Amino acid sequence: MFPVEFSQVAQDGQARAGVATTHRGTYSTPCFMPVGTRGAIKYLSAQDYEQLGAQIVLGNTYHLMLRPGAELIARFGGLGAFAGWNGLTLTDSGGFQVFSLNPDVDDEGVTFKSTYDGSMHRFTPESAVHTQQLLGADIQMVLDVCPPLPSPPHVVRTALERTSMWAARARDAHERHDQSLFGIVQGGIDINMRAESAERTATLQFDGYGIGGLSVGETREEMVPALQAAITHLPANRPRYLMGVGDPASLVEAVNLGVDQFDCVLQTRLGRHGTALTSAGRVNLKRAEFTESDDPIDATCSCMVCTRHSRGYIRHLFQVGEPTASRLVSIHNVAWTISLMDQMRRSIIDGSFAQLRQDILAIWGTT
Repeated sequence: MFPVEFSQVAQDGQARAGVATTHRGTYSTPCFMPVGTRGAIKYLSAQDYEQLGAQIVLGNTYHLMLRPGAELIARFGGLGAFAGWNGLTLTDSGGFQVFSLNPDVDDEGVTFKSTYDGSMHRFTPESAVHTQQLLGADIQMVLDVCPPLPSPPHVVRTALERTSMWAARARDAHERHDQSLFGIVQGGIDINMRAESAERTATLQFDGYGIGGLSVGETREEMVPALQAAITHLPANRPRYLMGVGDPASLVEAVNLGVDQFDCVLQTRLGRHGTALTSAGRVNLKRAEFTESDDPIDATCSCMVCTRHSRGYIRHLFQVGEPTASRLVSIHNVAWTISLMDQMRRSIIDGSFAQLRQDILAIWGTT
């Protein structure tokens, strides 16, 4: 494994700005990582990623192992080369997708059906590592058990135990020294189990640490204490990654606790359906009130969409079913979120993060 060293540049309260160093390059934090589930962010290309300022793009192990197959991607030189992306890549284990399919789970692994053709497949901690080594991402995640919330305490406990056991097996199976391996903390919203899971995961000395099983149905008020309990027991010299969280209020609350990196499909999911993220909150661009609007999506945004296109034009594209509409709003939402993370980084460095957090929560805190 290659430890991802975290070098702190500044701290404001618990919020921290830093630089994380991987085998193949560095990334600045706080950092938002767009999700390219099947090898592409929907409607976007690798050239778009570069122009948007993305540092890391995610791929999904579950989908990529089924189609086109990890072996094929390996023959292309790994996921980044396959997609034409020169930046860093991260692959999740596929566990979240697998556990959404009600699979058969035992202590050794998990058996599930392909959503593509119904064929049966088996995932173990070792096979998840092996598959991701073929995919060749700069960072890979261990296979974990992500219980739905709410779940009874015994279900959360079983998930914690299996996640810990599988983490140790994944660490032993990992062989690529040019690829980093992140452990994952589970424990639901139970503060004690979150702390225990973090302690047990940290003992295994992973290259970085994911915090999973949040933003799966709990309120933000439930999420924050659980997140704080985990972070308290994670090493300060490794990146902390809150998995699957991307709404602005949760982003700023997590950065406030010391989280470094995030991923989410929210930006492009909203974009495909006409909802834009803006400095004034969510805006549904399909609404009739924007028919004659020559305003950009967000006057404070300097992305390639806001500097060229109007709300009225984008609404027209949605009205006539033109796919370009989904592409444009998706580009804006990703760019806007990356810019938001840059604002957080600058505010941590200049000591004004508390005010920025207050401003963000005033707009996004009730959504």
